[in-house]
Amino acid sequence: MHRGSALKLHREAAFGEVSNLAPNRQSVEIITNRTVGTAVAIYHIEVGIPAKSARKGARGGARNRADRASYALTARQTANILAAAEHATAIGLPLNRMVTIHWESAGVPLSAMPRATGRFTDMLAKALARQGAKTSWVWVHEGGPEKGGHCHLLAHVPADLVQMVTRAQRGWISRITGKPYLARVIRSTPIGRRLGLEDGNPPLHAANLDAALRYIVKGASPESASQFGLTRLEPGGLILGKRSGTSQNIGPKARGVK
Repeated sequence: MHRGSALKLHREAAFGEVSNLAPNRQSVEIITNRTVGTAVAIYHIEVGIPAKSARKGARGGARNRADRASYALTARQTANILAAAEHATAIGLPLNRMVTIHWESAGVPLSAMPRATGRFTDMLAKALARQGAKTSWVWVHEGGPEKGGHCHLLAHVPADLVQMVTRAQRGWISRITGKPYLARVIRSTPIGRRLGLEDGNPPLHAANLDAALRYIVKGASPESASQFGLTRLEPGGLILGKRSGTSQNIGPKARGVK
């Protein structure tokens, strides 16, 4: 997604998928539908589970320290997410799946969310590698009193391995939290609501990906909104530790950014 994109999300939409009609060169209108796409983002899950840290040995470090608090994506973080998504397409690993994980509902406190998300992406990468496949991803953490701390993850999952991943992901959540999986903690859907859309209709996939990216960066700062033409903003909530990230193969170093 570039600054000045004609793609527009309705301000009231939780998240909408793009119409299956071929995108118009001038503009693409997003059709809102609260029962598809990332509908999990509007589920009202009660966050009353006692908070327990993710297991030891997960990713963390100084950059993820619990006292590093933030309330919005910076312009730099937003730029990194958008550039990483573009690079993923360039290297043949387009982001084609959206995953929402309600970590706090699963019993993971804000301070442990970065480690939990790191373990989840590790498990995803290793599961695909065992099948001879590669992946890429970007993610953003959000917080708030209604939904609690949660993660929006856009990832590349080959169409023929989606069933394997969806069967395994609940087990990954249980291993990370050390507790039985709870209903509605995770939701995973194809971007554009169709497997293989990135190959079958690249322009339509690109339009849907743009909409998904705009959705996950809705917690951006006013500076970011101005710089990237974001028309929908919502409070990103308090996050402790790292607020966003990408896989190394589409990160700044991979893109040649110093």
